[in-house]
Amino acid sequence: MYKYHCLNPISAVGLDRMTDDYAPVSSPDKADAILVRSAGMHDMEFGKELKAIGRAGAGVNNIPLDKCADQGIVVFNTPGANANGVKELVIAGMLLASRDIIGGINWVQENEEDGNIAKDAEKAKKAFAGCELEGKKLGVIGLGAIGVLVANAATNLGMEVYGFDPYISVESAWKLSRSIHHAKTVDEIYKDCDYITIHVPAMDSTKGMIDKNAVGLMKEGVVVLNFARDVLVDSEAMVDALVSGKVKRYVTDFPTPEIAGVKGAIVIPHLGASTAEAEDNCAKMAVKELMDYLENGNIRNSVNYPNCDMGEHGERTRITVLHRNVPNIIGQITKILGDDNMNIEDMTNKSKGAYAYTMIDISSEVPERVSEDLGKVKDILRVRVIK
Repeated sequence: MYKYHCLNPISAVGLDRMTDDYAPVSSPDKADAILVRSAGMHDMEFGKELKAIGRAGAGVNNIPLDKCADQGIVVFNTPGANANGVKELVIAGMLLASRDIIGGINWVQENEEDGNIAKDAEKAKKAFAGCELEGKKLGVIGLGAIGVLVANAATNLGMEVYGFDPYISVESAWKLSRSIHHAKTVDEIYKDCDYITIHVPAMDSTKGMIDKNAVGLMKEGVVVLNFARDVLVDSEAMVDALVSGKVKRYVTDFPTPEIAGVKGAIVIPHLGASTAEAEDNCAKMAVKELMDYLENGNIRNSVNYPNCDMGEHGERTRITVLHRNVPNIIGQITKILGDDNMNIEDMTNKSKGAYAYTMIDISSEVPERVSEDLGKVKDILRVRVIK
């Protein structure tokens, strides 16, 4: 019986996929797996039985990844599960930025008691006029699950779309419309586009990437959209750009004290993935990942360990080893198995940065002493035997 704990409310559509081999527990200390959305986990002490964490969403800033990796806890996320919800809000953001829809709505509310409101509206509406998206240049920085959807949707609106992503995956490349222009540098996006939207993860190399220098390269009156992470944009530089008029509108899904209330900023309260469909999709994907890992040892969409998949283990016994990515680990593992006359039927090893994962299928039972001997090897973090 596998035990799981939910730190946040998780859609029943996902939880209902768990079989009778799974049971919820009231405390995370005794769980084999934890499901989480936005709850902070950096100050948590993890129980010895905890094997995996499933983040029902893409961002994992609330999870201590290195700490988990050192304790042999695999952290999963659900890339792409909420992509459509975010894409739709990005398109809505472009529409809100191109035409002063919010100002017009506010005018109607302010004049709701005006008995002559229909006639007065005809006079007032010129103050809220804007431009159309068709024919404008959109730059998409980052062509992952969300960026590809945004780029393709924008082409269907008649926009001229430029995409930049030096690390685009084969899967994303296949999904990308042929009509999208491939920018060779991010500076091309900054210089040429009327609208710029960012869809990259928050890393040391991307934090603050929209800074004073980047803004300086942009067109006068550009619209910048950020539905990825607030730290990608230098707040001080963006406020200065809005005040000067260099940036006409900054549309963001991340309210911060620096940007909230600044003229020209359209600030949305982090609604990108807040749709019933997105929450259901994230829950289903997270549960599927956790079940496959607990039952078969397969890792898909981990953020701290490499992806590794050997299918269902069937009648064979599967040994899984989470370890540091250092020389001679494989040799030590196979020696221990060989000393016990255990025949390896199938085996795979993958690495990701400082950590690695080894899966081994054995046709016989695995004595407990073998697991104990493997666990004693330096740099081996966790050993599991799946029957």
